Amino acid sequence: MPSAPPAATTVPDPTATTLAVLLIGPAGAGKTSVAKYWADHRRVPTAHISLDDVREWVRSGFADPQSGWNDNSEAQYRLARRTCGFAARNFLANGISCILDDAVFPDRPVVGLGGWKRHVGPGLLPVVLLPGLDIVLERNAERRGNRRLTDEEVARIHGRMAGWYGSGLPIIDNSQLDVPGTARVLDDVLARAIASPPNW
Repeated sequence: MPSAPPAATTVPDPTATTLAVLLIGPAGAGKTSVAKYWADHRRVPTAHISLDDVREWVRSGFADPQSGWNDNSEAQYRLARRTCGFAARNFLANGISCILDDAVFPDRPVVGLGGWKRHVGPGLLPVVLLPGLDIVLERNAERRGNRRLTDEEVARIHGRMAGWYGSGLPIIDNSQLDVPGTARVLDDVLARAIASPPNW
């Protein structure tokens, strides 16, 4: 009797899976726009948790890093990350996917990826969004308020983000992609990450 044919290997569908995604990138990479769009267009309930939005809940006493990085701004970022992590765990426990965005630096593993893994859990899928410097500078110039940085600061952050190359994390260069196109590439990257989670 002939044996049954082997079952076809199916690629996981990231649009229908409950996920926790961390979108990493410099200011002006398009993290927030892509995260919002991605969350809006999924087939399963999905929340966008913005670190910047949570950080700006602090009104009186807000420590703006633009006026100089100090202990207060560092403490407020740490608090915002813990708050976002708590929210993510709560959403996941109730069957709701989430996407977080943050400028995580590869040269600060304890505060960066290690912190997010502690806050959200080991199932978190990090993806780096890293367009070219010219694109980042152009997008930053369109920002307003305390989210707009100096060109020098943007260039410095972008340079540090280049350390993600060779890290094993998936990297999307969205220099030539619009927001919907970047979200489609993100789905492709996540399908591969679900099938074979990156070591981090």
